[in-house]
Amino acid sequence: MKKRKRIFTLATFPVENKIVFVRVDYNVPLAEAKTRHKRKSSIKVKENTKIKASLPTIKYLLQKNCTIILATHLGRPEGKYVQELKVDPLAEELKKLLPNEKITKLPDCIGKEIQEKIANAKPKQIFLLENLRFYKEEEQNNPAFAHSLASLVDVYVNDAFAVSHRKHASVHAITQFLPALPGINMEKEIIYLQKALHPQKPAVWIMGGAKLNKIDLLNQALKKADYILIGGALAFAFLKAQNYSIGMSKTDLQSMATAKKMLKKRNVKKRIILPLDFVVADSFSQRAKTRIVRYNQITNHDIGLDVGPATIELFKHYLRKAHTIVWNGPLGYFEWAQFAAATKEIGRFLGQLTATTICGGGETAEAITKFHLEHKITHLSTGGGATLDFLSGKTLPGIWALEKNYTKYRKKTFV
Repeated sequence: MKKRKRIFTLATFPVENKIVFVRVDYNVPLAEAKTRHKRKSSIKVKENTKIKASLPTIKYLLQKNCTIILATHLGRPEGKYVQELKVDPLAEELKKLLPNEKITKLPDCIGKEIQEKIANAKPKQIFLLENLRFYKEEEQNNPAFAHSLASLVDVYVNDAFAVSHRKHASVHAITQFLPALPGINMEKEIIYLQKALHPQKPAVWIMGGAKLNKIDLLNQALKKADYILIGGALAFAFLKAQNYSIGMSKTDLQSMATAKKMLKKRNVKKRIILPLDFVVADSFSQRAKTRIVRYNQITNHDIGLDVGPATIELFKHYLRKAHTIVWNGPLGYFEWAQFAAATKEIGRFLGQLTATTICGGGETAEAITKFHLEHKITHLSTGGGATLDFLSGKTLPGIWALEKNYTKYRKKTFV
């Protein structure tokens, strides 16, 4: 196993009584909540998994008598002030989750007023800065903007694994100016995703989802896994590569070319397990007529939207033998009930196994949360693109920055 470079840790770093900047990922879905007065409405947090993931770090810092400055982005305001993307609903949700703590939402994230409020703060106070992406400098990784954020605090904590594949000011440049360490959620992500890359054998990867830009991930899976179970839209690239009809099912030329290349290698072909059957529809609609067909019986008018029952049993056969299972991408169009069976059943089945089960990617997390399967999984990653990049073997700028920071600050004494 390749030895990881060292980083500071919350458990050993002297954070007591410090003002701590915590980069969180509260980029969560919002919904309009109607009030009793028909004309009035308010924006509420629709799904709070990412906010809950930050609570262990926040509670730890409160125990250490810290003043906590939380910072996040929300949506894509592209460097402009957007009323609908203010973080007020996030502050309200946090207050519900931490009802006994003093939480203050600040009107900006830099500036004299913000500096004064934080300088006069008492220990155990929690502040939530306004949306970082209201400043274009955030996404530009601007060092002056990063320095303005760093000047508010004594220590930086990155607990936002899901944005650590972005080279942004609050994730990357900020680590140049003060000691930086991972939060509890970030540490957990690194530990479990490392287990996916250095698995206890046999290892089985499940790869599905609607997105087809997974060439790096497929190549990594071939290095790490004994078997790769292919579902979702990815399956049609492999079928098309073998000249089977896929009807109107989703695929693209690049994925087909990759699939064709892989299937030419004999030692690879026998490790890629493709579906035996599919649930197909006559149109892309919730009310469409559906039927189950063999993989070689898809007609020109069919759309494949889930794998079928024979495939579910085939996949279970391989999963039973595994000691490590990595799952990226749902097996069907799980948003509609008639195409969710495979994703739901395989998710439940994983809960019956003793294997280490690591699931990640935006769609995968969404599906597992929707079907309340979180408790059946060893680790459900909070990352989308960050998880894909990590599992693909890429270096994440946010983690690289923490490693560089350790090298820079390790010999300094922190009082």
